[in-house]
Amino acid sequence: MAINKEHKEFHALDMSSGWETPTGYPAGIQQKILSGALDETNKRGSRSRLLRFAPGVYTTKPFVHEYWEEVYLVSGDLTVGNDEQGKGGESFAPNTYASRPPGAWHGPFKSEKGCLLFEIHYFDPA
Repeated sequence: MAINKEHKEFHALDMSSGWETPTGYPAGIQQKILSGALDETNKRGSRSRLLRFAPGVYTTKPFVHEYWEEVYLVSGDLTVGNDEQGKGGESFAPNTYASRPPGAWHGPFKSEKGCLLFEIHYFDPA
């Protein structure tokens, strides 16, 4: 199965536009799709995206999905494992990385000062 991403050479990203809140995420967490598309219904495809948290934003429940996810913390701070009030968890600094197989529970997440993540999502080839 081919990867559904177009050829893109180095180019400047417009960091002021193209951001949207992903379905099911709280306000203050936004994504910018860089390339590709993920079809969760038919379990195919791949995408690369930036995900940013505004300062003080947090999620309240763990996440699970049926695709692979690789996450690199580019800047800011990210805490993993906070409670429903945003308290507790383990804090991570830039230049940290996670790779999660399908079905791996992860989160909740919060960021005290805000952060920027680079993520790659993909399904195993059929």
